[in-house]
Amino acid sequence: MPKAQLLLVEDDSALAELVRWHFEREEFDVRHTGDGEEALLMARERAPDLVLLDWMLENLSGIEVCRQLRKTDNTANVPIIMLTARGEEDDRIRGLEIGADDYVTKPFSPRELVARAKAVLRRVRPALAGESLRFGDVEMDTVAHKVRRGGKQVPLGPTEYRLLKHFLEYPGHVFSRERLLDSVWGHDSDIEIRTVDVHIRRLRKALNEGFDSDIIRTVRSAGYSLDQDAV
Repeated sequence: MPKAQLLLVEDDSALAELVRWHFEREEFDVRHTGDGEEALLMARERAPDLVLLDWMLENLSGIEVCRQLRKTDNTANVPIIMLTARGEEDDRIRGLEIGADDYVTKPFSPRELVARAKAVLRRVRPALAGESLRFGDVEMDTVAHKVRRGGKQVPLGPTEYRLLKHFLEYPGHVFSRERLLDSVWGHDSDIEIRTVDVHIRRLRKALNEGFDSDIIRTVRSAGYSLDQDAV
């Protein structure tokens, strides 16, 4: 599997080295610059698979770099995660409106940043984020479209597969029925909200057959989550 190409644009050299180390440990190919103009040149010479972009850069701001990347054909669709000390809502919204895909406020955990980066890659370029998703004893091969629990293959229908994939990408997160309907069935879906419950029951039945623990937790008045404590 080819390494994901990461362009890190960060002018804090100590932080950049820390981030580089964590991403290279996860088999990313990392190029780094602390200069916005140079970042644009590097991206034009070889389009990365993902950009980690500091908001506060000298000469050319991260926001302007993001804007320019979005206007250039070979980088228009490259996912961008903004790194910034700015935590105000207006700033986050501005970054997302300019074209950033995600937003991480400093100080941050490098491990969390790697996880966020992989989540973005899974959404846009799943092959680069790895061939499998795991949670406890559940493993999903996203290339072969196969699911196993405890080494035993679990037969799933297409909708149950998409539901489980969504949960595996965001373990521990509680999703409302409305959110699941939007994420799994799509914005324009005419599916009724109770249909979510039907497919959750089917997914549970398939995953739990032959096992004592139920890894899908029902959160009263909130929705469902993939529960770490239940594994």
